[in-house]
Amino acid sequence: MFENLPSHVALIMDGNGRWATSRNLPRKEGHKEGSFAIDRLLETSLELGLKNISVYAFSTENWKRPISEINSIFELLDFFIEDRLQKIHERGIRVLHSGAPSKIPFSSQKKIQKAIDLTANNTVLNLNFCLNYGGHEEIIHAFNEILLKRKNSKMNPDKEITIQDVEENLYTHPLPPVDLLIRTAGEQRVSNFLLWQIAYAEIYFTNTLWPDFNREALLSALEWYEKRVRKFGGL
Repeated sequence: MFENLPSHVALIMDGNGRWATSRNLPRKEGHKEGSFAIDRLLETSLELGLKNISVYAFSTENWKRPISEINSIFELLDFFIEDRLQKIHERGIRVLHSGAPSKIPFSSQKKIQKAIDLTANNTVLNLNFCLNYGGHEEIIHAFNEILLKRKNSKMNPDKEITIQDVEENLYTHPLPPVDLLIRTAGEQRVSNFLLWQIAYAEIYFTNTLWPDFNREALLSALEWYEKRVRKFGGL
């Protein structure tokens, strides 16, 4: 179907709250409906042969939301993992986590780790949940990891830090750079998401609310991507 698939697709899943509000439903119902959009995303990604998917599930800034909404998001995450994990594993999907474990409820940490451990050897598709994730925090974390490793190995601390050093210490390592970033719900900003990894990404904005994101919406984004001429600073 496509001659030029992106090696890594990242998605900012925006619009759950607006979807619910427009239907006079609690916001948590929008997050619940959004989980079904993840199911559709995985189904279509497997069909097309996509290899790496990163989804912005919960940012470091999302802690500013009401505690009731935060609790409902993590309860839904726990249910999503318990309900889908075996099917995800059977389909060869590897679950990864990008973000700081701190602040994530312990029950959710355990379920995330269970999913990571169970699917560690799967190779069909990498599904990277960016949870308690922030791009600024990730880059600072990478530099601190580099400095710590140099200190522990007694390496010269004045040695120049390289691009490879940083990339090897990102949460997303060893996933490739993002080729296509999709943001739903009409917003046109990257919101501190995978700042290092999207340096040369094509950015696709759609008005579709995340709970309405389906096979056709993903195909539209991929068709748009295939028409892009990627120069990476060259001619």
